[in-house]
Amino acid sequence: MRTYSPKASEIERSWHVIDAEGLVLGRVASEVARILRGKHKPTFAPHLDTGDHVIVVNADKVVLTSNKADKVLVHRHSGYPGGLRSQSYGELLAKRPEEAVRRAVRGMLPKTRLGRQMLRKLKVYAGPTHPHAAQQPRPLALEHARAR
Repeated sequence: MRTYSPKASEIERSWHVIDAEGLVLGRVASEVARILRGKHKPTFAPHLDTGDHVIVVNADKVVLTSNKADKVLVHRHSGYPGGLRSQSYGELLAKRPEEAVRRAVRGMLPKTRLGRQMLRKLKVYAGPTHPHAAQQPRPLALEHARAR
């Protein structure tokens, strides 16, 4: 029996919306990465992008546990000598909460062209509204990711 590999024409993509209010950042990011990769589908193939689109709203109300907002640093480099810039996750959440969620999800995706393609299907918004109502996204409940 041959191994099944889905063709590009057989891949069906749906849209999911996640309300991140009160949810733990890492737990949300791992669930979003799983959906972006397509691991929730029976047609999953590691060499293809079979995942769905994900919209994350209320990114500014995401929670970090055990004082990680002050301890964990986010780094970026300008490309020049001495160009390393660091800030805490708390500062990043205060200034650009969309970027904090996007970075957490990006770290859980493959570090290849395929991973960058998957990341393009992620839409993150700080507030409760999004402009993707025409796609009719289905709400996705992540009660196991709620902060206790």
